[in-house]
Amino acid sequence: MLKKVLIANRGEIAVRVIRTCREMGIATVAVYSELDRDALHVRLADEAYALGGQTAAESYLNTEAILDVIERSGADAVHPGYGFFSENTDFARAITERGVTFIGPPPEAIEVMGDKISARHAAERAGVSGVPGRTDVLTSPDQVVAFGAEFGWPVAIKAAFGGGGRGMKVVAGPDDAADALESAMRESLSYFGRDECYVERYLAWPRHVEMQVICDTHGNALWLGERDCSAQRRHQKLVEESPAPNFPHEVRVAMGEASVKVAKACGYVNAGTVEFLYQDGEFFFLEMNTRLQVEHPVTELVTGLDLVEWQLKVAAGEPLGFTQDDVQCNGHAIEVRINAENPAGGAFTPSPGTISRMVAPGGPGVRLDAGYESGDTVSQYYDNLVAKLVVWGHDREAARKRMLRAIAETVIEGVATTLPADIAILEHPDFVAGEHSTNWVEQTLDLSGITAYAAPPAPAPAEGEEATPRVLRDVTAEVDGRRYQVKLWVPDLGDAVAVQGSGGGARGAAPKRTKSASAAAGSGTVAVPMQGTIVKVLVDVGDTVELGQTVCVLEAMKMENNVNAEKAGTITEVRVAPGESVGPGDVIAIIE
Repeated sequence: MLKKVLIANRGEIAVRVIRTCREMGIATVAVYSELDRDALHVRLADEAYALGGQTAAESYLNTEAILDVIERSGADAVHPGYGFFSENTDFARAITERGVTFIGPPPEAIEVMGDKISARHAAERAGVSGVPGRTDVLTSPDQVVAFGAEFGWPVAIKAAFGGGGRGMKVVAGPDDAADALESAMRESLSYFGRDECYVERYLAWPRHVEMQVICDTHGNALWLGERDCSAQRRHQKLVEESPAPNFPHEVRVAMGEASVKVAKACGYVNAGTVEFLYQDGEFFFLEMNTRLQVEHPVTELVTGLDLVEWQLKVAAGEPLGFTQDDVQCNGHAIEVRINAENPAGGAFTPSPGTISRMVAPGGPGVRLDAGYESGDTVSQYYDNLVAKLVVWGHDREAARKRMLRAIAETVIEGVATTLPADIAILEHPDFVAGEHSTNWVEQTLDLSGITAYAAPPAPAPAEGEEATPRVLRDVTAEVDGRRYQVKLWVPDLGDAVAVQGSGGGARGAAPKRTKSASAAAGSGTVAVPMQGTIVKVLVDVGDTVELGQTVCVLEAMKMENNVNAEKAGTITEVRVAPGESVGPGDVIAIIE
């Protein structure tokens, strides 16, 4: 059995792994960036170590810093969670070469399946067909244009080492190919550290159905039922469920058997997910995620299995304690992702900030996997997933109604969330009938009337006078990069100690960049709607722009967002440059 596990991740997945480890009597080690010093996963772990830096590249993607913490903490295993290094061959190999257990597949399996191009080849060798596409790494938009001319438009550009919709761009026609490829490569590099992309046919009305698999080191490979993840926005999943509605059982069995073939073809071990697109009675291999999925709780609720527990057992060399015939799926489970995004008008703009109040729902069949609590800050530098709300019911309709009830009980203030959009999805007749697709949210669902409310954080109370009484408080201290909780007698400043600086540090803004209440439609001022980093400026002083033309590209929470002109005219000022940080309402350009 494993003794001490380092979780090379953050947020709700780190919290999720810590909880199962604690139930199994396994010690846990958290790592954290400067911005996550007081994060929930850090507070819950047995030990915590600073990685330094703020961005993912400076912290959670810093291999040497993580390897140093493994050495110093004495961890005998590493759980990568999802995202970051979870599907990085070099990281997995660096772990195993030190004699430390990597809680996931062998590096060789990640190498095959982590690259979506080689994954297609492996699936084809196993007799499982994929969506028609090219397996060459794209080096020019001309390749995208040629593919579209042969197979028809639209087409999809995808990150070869990506997943979860990151680095994926749908190209409507040849004129969009160059910008789409550039954006896909840039987003992929930011999120996965690799910018290779490929192109494939874009299906018009598919469903996204995936199979959970688990394989041990003794030759056992099983599929644990499917999940339907078709309710998506920007190729990011919003609602997931198991079992898939209106899904023929014979297709389910065939897809499950195909997923096991794919897993065996790459020598897979541990938990993984084989994803398919399903349309008109046919299914096509999409990719294999060589890690735990965000939506794994819906499988846990219908099967009664703790997938993290089995990840740990398999990594320790234990055989699976059940067979395919033992796997039984009971009832129906639905999960909604609670992202810090403002869905007002269907825009889904990132909404970083401090959560001033968070109240979890309760009652039978309700589970909330959260990475934040009241007072915690959702940073612009990381993924915007705040929590996952999961419910179980005896059938799909019971689960749907339970989810609506649980959402009504959920309170999150200080940041906007996707919960209003989740309600719109769950209440729509198409979803009720199970007739939605991966394109349904963007093409059919009307979110024009959706509003999202984010209450402002409470103001900090005034500090007391100099002669204040002293109180014993829990204080966080770092010694040689390791985090400790100690008790100290400190001046009693009331709640000011807890809230001081909770809104984030001051930004060093450029002298001419200002926040302006006049940045309204047609005013001539172009303002950014959220905190983020400018990655591309598309205009210069003197340029003529049209209404709706993109002025710059802003990255926030690992997503690229176009900032558009709100009137036609001539650019008279450009106040930002690539790499600069901006805040909500900052005016970045002037149009006259």
